[in-house]
Amino acid sequence: MANAMGIELDDDIIVDEEALNAFVNFPPEVQAAIEQVFPSTDPLDSPNFNPVDYINTLFPTEQSLANVDEVIARMKTKIRRLDDQIRTVVRGQSNLGSDGRASLEEAQRSIHQLFLCIRDIKEKAEKSEHMVKEITRDIKQLDNAKRHLTASITTLNHLHMLVEGVDGLKKLTRKRQYGEVANLLQGVVNVLDHFQPYMAIPQIRKLADEVATIQSDLAQQITADFHDAFTGPNAKHSAPTQQLAEACLVVSILDKKVKQELLKWFVSLQLAEYTHLFQANQDVAWLDRVDRRYAWLKNHLVKFESKFGQLFPADWEVSERIAVEFCHITRRELSQLMSSRVQDMEVRLLLSAIQKTTGFEALLGRRFTGVTLERTNVVAPPTPAPPMPSAHPSKAEKSTNPFEEGGEENNPFAEDMEKEEKTASSAVAGAGEPLAGNSTPQLSPPQMSLANVNPFQGLVSSCFERHLDIYVESQDRTLKQLLDQFVEAAQRAPLPQPDVETAGVLPSCADLFVYYKKCLVQCSQLSRGPPLLALARVFGKHLADYAGRVLQGSLPKTGSSSSSGVTAAGLIQNFQSLLKEGESPRLTPPELCRICGVLSTAEYCLETTQQLEGKLKEKIEPSLASKIDLTAEQDMFNGVINNCIQLLVHDLEAACEPALSTITKTNWSLVKAVGDQSGYVTAITSHLRQTLPLIRDNLANSRRYFTQFCVHFVSSFIPRLISQLFKCKPMSPIGAEQLLLDTHSLKMVLLDLPLLESQVARKAPASYTKIVVKGMTKAEMLLKMVLAPHEPAESFVEHYTKQLPESDAQEFQKVLDMKGLKRSEQNVLTEVFRTRIPTATSSSAAPSEGGTAAQLLSALAIVTTTTPEHESSRIRRFEKLIKKRL
Repeated sequence: MANAMGIELDDDIIVDEEALNAFVNFPPEVQAAIEQVFPSTDPLDSPNFNPVDYINTLFPTEQSLANVDEVIARMKTKIRRLDDQIRTVVRGQSNLGSDGRASLEEAQRSIHQLFLCIRDIKEKAEKSEHMVKEITRDIKQLDNAKRHLTASITTLNHLHMLVEGVDGLKKLTRKRQYGEVANLLQGVVNVLDHFQPYMAIPQIRKLADEVATIQSDLAQQITADFHDAFTGPNAKHSAPTQQLAEACLVVSILDKKVKQELLKWFVSLQLAEYTHLFQANQDVAWLDRVDRRYAWLKNHLVKFESKFGQLFPADWEVSERIAVEFCHITRRELSQLMSSRVQDMEVRLLLSAIQKTTGFEALLGRRFTGVTLERTNVVAPPTPAPPMPSAHPSKAEKSTNPFEEGGEENNPFAEDMEKEEKTASSAVAGAGEPLAGNSTPQLSPPQMSLANVNPFQGLVSSCFERHLDIYVESQDRTLKQLLDQFVEAAQRAPLPQPDVETAGVLPSCADLFVYYKKCLVQCSQLSRGPPLLALARVFGKHLADYAGRVLQGSLPKTGSSSSSGVTAAGLIQNFQSLLKEGESPRLTPPELCRICGVLSTAEYCLETTQQLEGKLKEKIEPSLASKIDLTAEQDMFNGVINNCIQLLVHDLEAACEPALSTITKTNWSLVKAVGDQSGYVTAITSHLRQTLPLIRDNLANSRRYFTQFCVHFVSSFIPRLISQLFKCKPMSPIGAEQLLLDTHSLKMVLLDLPLLESQVARKAPASYTKIVVKGMTKAEMLLKMVLAPHEPAESFVEHYTKQLPESDAQEFQKVLDMKGLKRSEQNVLTEVFRTRIPTATSSSAAPSEGGTAAQLLSALAIVTTTTPEHESSRIRRFEKLIKKRL
């Protein structure tokens, strides 16, 4: 319309056609900023302004052209108003340049003035500093003079003190006035330290040499005085004197070597009687009287402190030094003695000696601080290994594992765990007390805590570590006897009654691991090195023995099976003989409960063995942790679990086998009508409803292995069912329909197998459901192919490859036999199938695994579409029957 109009502009409006066609295009971000600052709804302000559309908006019809003059007038007015606004803005912008230059010049003038002010201030500051230096120059000279004068006076005073001190030390040393010598000697040594920078001066060097000579003379003189007092002719009647006590103060000031040599001689003198009384050829030196050694030290320290307690300074720790040296001598002598009399050692004697020794070390740890041990090389006590992270069970699932942390509330081994976890325990009150209880004495752990480890731990008892093989051998014998008792108890134990109780974990496994716990705690107190590694190997040996003799021996015997060797190979061979197909009697409900109990026990042993391995690695030295390995024993318990599951599966298969065999005994070609489910389905369902609830209730705490049992059963049952179906040849379409109905019924039963007769509403595991659906769908598809017409051959083979993409030529031949086709017809179909096998696997898709009634009916609908008219009524009747049942 705008193009049709003829609009003439006034003469006063001059329009440049090129400028009119030129548009100013801004970037998108600029345009967005303009719209945000100056929002407008006027179409003329739009960046996508279209004049044609705008004119069409103004003049939508021909009648509207009557107002064209009015619209032109409004447009001219708007143009003039915009020109005025633009003119005003342009003029305003022309003044901004001059204003900006004026502001810039004003700022430059201000900066120049500021710079001049700063320069004046700096010049005045320099003048002030120069004036202050002139004023204080004389004061600095006076300060330097004062400092030098003070240093000179101090040095002269020190020199005077040094000269007088040297002369005084010479006189006091000759008179043996050690008390005054101690005070004066300390002052002289301190003053001499101030003259270290002046040692190049001969006079100062001479005085320093004189002080060193005096110190040497004092050391020899005091040492001689101690020898005369304690080993001289009157040593027996001598008593500590004030002179010797003051001499000790002098020794503390002298070189540390003097003090060390004096203490070494004095401690040896105090222990001379001990080394003589407990020589290797004395009866009192043997392990059965080791407590007498410790009693001698207690009595000797009491006498020593009462007689010589005031002689030595407290920081010398003479009593502790005597105790430490006593421990070194005792460890050395006991090591030599045990090496020479290995044949006389036995476990009770060894553990009794260790118990008394650790008690003695705990007593020393309470009496002394161990400060002297930090300065000597001693046998370091075994340090606790850092705790390993472990997953704590939830409150709803408290563990009864004696080696697992966080399960103390319902843990039958809590009392034993508390003994290990206590940070401190009372030391042995007296040595030589009789031990009762187990065949080996129990040790009392030394007094210690994680925050303050006893520094005396292992100072003597470390000598027993190399002989702990006797202890390990004793535990090996004890565990063998314990296993024999477990085997005997398992043989005498009656079978559990299903109506009265459910099968639980065998009590013997709890007793075994409790004893393991005690052995581990006890051995970790004795050693964390090779003996603990040897004990771990003993643990593994008897765990395998328990799996073979106790768990295998507790299983019911079937057929002609006998308990063969207890090795892993014997165990597997025995169960293979148990599981051979043949005429074997069914297991009774009590026997099924016993198998479930053995499975639960093996599961408990498996989990506890894993925790035991972790505890052993935590307790042992880090360098030996990699040698702890109980994987073989865990595999043994896994094998027992798998064998129990196979026994249960075999028994359930044996129960269902007679019913499955009736499938082949029925002539399916003579079936005249489709009725209710066949008798074999009812029989199988009855066996499952009788057995499954019993097994599920007895495996209530082992849900994982109950699921494995169900999976193993259906994985074995479904192929046997399909094998029986293949033997039903030939079969009529009515017979195939009846078998399809039976198969679907079995499928529904198997899907609910884990929940048969269960009061708890839950879904079967998805992995189990997938196996059942896949296997039973194949059986259904095989029967559907029996119902499908075999002509034309290409259509039948195509339908077969779609429904059974994983099938092979052998199964295809069996389906043809089930259909009862002639040999010539089979040959044609087989040839077509062979030509389609390469393309069938790539082009066909697997059938859906829904397993619902809708899927069954839809599959039947496919068969119906390819069925001739004379068979359509039969399929429809079958569909009605399925709908009625479902």
